[in-house]
Amino acid sequence: MGRTASLLIAVVLILLAFGIVMLASTSAAAASARGAGPLLYVQRQAVWILIGAVLAFLAARLDYHWWGRTPVPVVLVGISYVLLSLVLVTGVMAKGSVRWLRFGWFGFQPSELARFAVIVFIAWWMSRVRRRMADFWWGLMLPAAVTGGIVLLVFVEPDFGSSMMIASLVLLMLFLGGARLLYLGAGAVVGSGLFSLAILQNPERMRRIMAFLNPEKYARSEAFQLVNAIYAFVVGGATGAGLGESIQKQYYLPEAHTDFIFAIIGEELGLLGSLLVLVLYAVLFLLGARIASRAADRFGRLLGWGIVLSLTVQALVNIAVVTGCLPTKGLPLPFVSYGGSNMVMSLVMIGVLTNIALSAGSGGGRGILRDAMREV
Repeated sequence: MGRTASLLIAVVLILLAFGIVMLASTSAAAASARGAGPLLYVQRQAVWILIGAVLAFLAARLDYHWWGRTPVPVVLVGISYVLLSLVLVTGVMAKGSVRWLRFGWFGFQPSELARFAVIVFIAWWMSRVRRRMADFWWGLMLPAAVTGGIVLLVFVEPDFGSSMMIASLVLLMLFLGGARLLYLGAGAVVGSGLFSLAILQNPERMRRIMAFLNPEKYARSEAFQLVNAIYAFVVGGATGAGLGESIQKQYYLPEAHTDFIFAIIGEELGLLGSLLVLVLYAVLFLLGARIASRAADRFGRLLGWGIVLSLTVQALVNIAVVTGCLPTKGLPLPFVSYGGSNMVMSLVMIGVLTNIALSAGSGGGRGILRDAMREV
């Protein structure tokens, strides 16, 4: 599994390098609007990558079984509850939502930690109650009750995209862990109904849904970014307008360096560049799936699958939003979009996945980074 881990790290390094290049291209206008130099966001992203890389290295060296030792999963969930509750009380407002905690110059989005905490908790829970996973209470209600509070706290920030991601991860992991399809289906129906009811009672969310269904009508309001993102792909064509030559990032896509960076990839690098990104995420999924399926034990398999699904489903949702296949969610493109909390937690999860891979083989972690650089 050492080679699989090396390939995984190599793919992540390629995505990081690609993201830095695209961030340099897309963020200059946003930096200038703040009266800063054109590389402001690139420099900040480099700091986040460095922090994430250090934590990923430590996670790769730490035996993944540590995450499954009682009370670590419970403590992680407890910390997530505390931080998410603090967001609602003392959080920082940004773009119409209160999602951030700020400590001096340092800002953190607790929902990113909460997602990882949920993955660890569900993997731990399903490992402990393996023989009871087909039971309604043990296999669905108890884990759903623990994680459902996190989903609710994230939802009321409001962060519809992250709450949906966490809820979907819980259902997918419970399915992989052996919960009965009948119970999961019922849970999905009830959850979807509650989400739909919340949307119907919120005029802003309803406008977003209507804008998704009829973007032309809302082209100058709620669908402004979506329409211009689609136009960016049209302008890019097969080979793109050229790196740094995007027009949309200058005037029409305020989130060009964050949630909608994939649209600028399509405009500047064309269909070929967009397909390259899709291929990289597909390879990331295949390598992660290989690691998860060959883990040394049930906890490792479930933890690995949770991490793989978290990263790749988020990437697919981001791309689906930018291409008009899903309503706007506000989820970044992993390893590519600008954003500190998501970048750090994504790299930490890669570190954990690397340890799962190394633990399944006979070799240790020596030379793993060197081998990854060779793959690049």
